[in-house]
Amino acid sequence: MIMKEHITKLLTEALPMVDFDSDFLLRDLDSLGVTTILMLLSEEYGIELEARDATPRNLKSIDTIVDMVKNKLGEQ
Repeated sequence: MIMKEHITKLLTEALPMVDFDSDFLLRDLDSLGVTTILMLLSEEYGIELEARDATPRNLKSIDTIVDMVKNKLGEQ
């Protein structure tokens, strides 16, 4: 499964009320949603995501979330 599809499925299951097709995803997220995303991706990919990673640039869309995960994986 392609990473984008996997992340979309994972996050949609955890946050069914959020539109992950949105062009500005961050506006649909509250602090619990942001925390959920960071925790799920940290656990799923064995990466360290922290509050400082929850930027508008990183959480703008599903594509930017995938890029954030790929960047973190590249840092390991």
